Amino acid sequence: MGRLGELEPVPRRSTVEIVSDELRSAIMYGALEPGAQLGEAELAARLGISRGPLREAMQRLVQEGLLVSEPHRGLFVITLDEGDVEDVYLTRLAIERAACQLIMQRNRGEAVARLTEALEALIEAARERDRVAMSDADQAFHEVLVSSSGSPRLERMAHTLLVETRMCLNALQDTYPEPDELVEEHRRLVDAIGDGEEERLLQLIEEHMTDSIRRLRSS
Repeated sequence: MGRLGELEPVPRRSTVEIVSDELRSAIMYGALEPGAQLGEAELAARLGISRGPLREAMQRLVQEGLLVSEPHRGLFVITLDEGDVEDVYLTRLAIERAACQLIMQRNRGEAVARLTEALEALIEAARERDRVAMSDADQAFHEVLVSSSGSPRLERMAHTLLVETRMCLNALQDTYPEPDELVEEHRRLVDAIGDGEEERLLQLIEEHMTDSIRRLRSS
């Protein structure tokens, strides 16, 4: 990195990377719904690109598990059944539990500062009772939690679940906690870290994930 104020080259992103991000975002926010078929010609026209980069981008998403290829039919957005959703949350629990343990061993102060900022965004979304913004802030909070562990591998593992997590949150919309309840759940996590209460923190993160699974089962 250069000296402060120095201009540096902007990293160039390939068309394939840009298109991959566009498709992930469309799946994440439901513009491409679960089970939707992806037509190459239509998508290439909508995105204003040739089919080559689009085909490569779609293959990336197949490898990531977000698209599925059905012989003689084409590519489809994955659908998450109850078992898939439960598996996503159980995997998140394993990742975030490990992240919490690392946070308690390392710089709790930095984690609290970063998580408090993320909590403020959630409070603002809850104040507006904006479900999409609440889901965004909820997801961002947990990304900061894992990032605060200082483990790039845990962060990478969490990132691979990013879109599936958002698909789960979309499915949870009708059973989402009340705004005040959602804020309080996350505030308790920050307080437990600040107070140095590791056992309480691990119990809270487990309850947070298992409560999500229970809400989905009852929906």
